[in-house]
Amino acid sequence: MTEMEKFIFECYGYIVIENVLSQDEIEETLEAAKRLHAGKIQNKLHQIGRGFETEPALERLIDHPAIMPKVRELYNDRFVLQAAWCTVQPAHSQHVGWHQDGSSAYEFKDLGYPTPLLQLRVSYHLTDQSELYMGNMVMIPGSHKSRVMLPREVRKEIIPTPIAQPIVAKPGSVLMFHNGVFHSPMPNNKDFDRYNMHYIYSPPWLRRSDREATDPAFLERTTPLRRALMGDYDRPDIPFGGGYKLPPFEDED
Repeated sequence: MTEMEKFIFECYGYIVIENVLSQDEIEETLEAAKRLHAGKIQNKLHQIGRGFETEPALERLIDHPAIMPKVRELYNDRFVLQAAWCTVQPAHSQHVGWHQDGSSAYEFKDLGYPTPLLQLRVSYHLTDQSELYMGNMVMIPGSHKSRVMLPREVRKEIIPTPIAQPIVAKPGSVLMFHNGVFHSPMPNNKDFDRYNMHYIYSPPWLRRSDREATDPAFLERTTPLRRALMGDYDRPDIPFGGGYKLPPFEDED
């Protein structure tokens, strides 16, 4: 992670990284996303988890070499893949709803100030979002450090405040953001569906949200690093990730 990326992430709570995926990677990942959603798309935003277990193109993004070093720096190597969601926003649909990521059972903001980084979302753009109203994500920069919540009466507005920033990016770009940043998708006014692939990295003790357990067949065939990032510990009976071992990154002894 460059010094400028760290500065922007600290100030805004998010960064955009352009040209992460090659054209071949974009095409194979988009095809995998379409297979996951085949026959399931309705006229609203929809997400499907754990697609990496069956789609190799999605599995390869778990530890993409352009992104993994940035995740490692923010978490100091101690993290797991808490969830992976493949989302589609159909053509000519609207799903506006401003929120922070986390748990409705106990808000992450109530754990301390500033809101701790408990879910680092890495969102791969699989379709074009280089113009407004293509299902773009809209962010409120710096809101992860605000002690005052976004008023509820504006949370269904597309642009609820002048400081909101739509993310305009080409396919293959990545949006990486802190769970405390208020965000919402824009309407998709185009004639094609918008696809994104989200990977959420968390401390080892945070419960997974896209699966109760990882498919044993996937764990058997995947790489040692990806297996470690699944959070399946040697001693799952110990609470709070007590059996956790550091993932076997290639530059570690």
